[in-house]
Amino acid sequence: MGDISIPYIICSILAFVPAIVLHEMGHAFAAYKLGDPTAASQGRLSFNPLKHIDPFGTVIMPLMLMAMNMPIFGYAKPVPYNPRYFENPRKGDLIVGLAGPAANLIQALIGSLVAWACYEFLPLSQLVNSSEILAYVFLYFLPYYVLINLFLMFFNLLPIPPLDGSSIFAFFCPVEHLDTYYKIQQYALPIFLLAVIVVPEVLHVDPIGAYLNFTAYNLFGLVFPY
Repeated sequence: MGDISIPYIICSILAFVPAIVLHEMGHAFAAYKLGDPTAASQGRLSFNPLKHIDPFGTVIMPLMLMAMNMPIFGYAKPVPYNPRYFENPRKGDLIVGLAGPAANLIQALIGSLVAWACYEFLPLSQLVNSSEILAYVFLYFLPYYVLINLFLMFFNLLPIPPLDGSSIFAFFCPVEHLDTYYKIQQYALPIFLLAVIVVPEVLHVDPIGAYLNFTAYNLFGLVFPY
């Protein structure tokens, strides 16, 4: 994505904030529609970013990744919900877990549709030369917005708590192994953070980056016009 610059930082923040807020609202909305008022009662059905910020996952980790010129991704404060409100707790847990990544996919597709519409009906050179602001929107913001949403979608699908993939994995885990899986979860996050931040810097091996290249970047190339 190029060297770090003020436009890059501004566009990254403007893209990251709605991506992560709507991700969390997707979880809260799904739980609410399934009969659980927990998230709604705690203000998580809100467009206010402050309601969803996790100090490390939303602020520190994305800034560290930005400083290392790595793909920007992260997580927000997990949405609280109580599966006992669901008619089918395991199915409800799966739906709530998928709702966040689904919200990112929808945002990525909307951003791509806007880019395609502009690219199809207006010459890109005319757009970027007509206004410096438009140039930033079409050359920085739209690509970042789509790509960050794809990063967040695939990143959160990893089966590691507090990411959404952990609840999705639990749905397919045999019932007799669930207790063991939940015990293992408490050790997963520190190992995961080492894999995301320490391993690429020390060993120059980036498994999460390779995973995102294979998933998010490839899908970005399919849905984005330029």
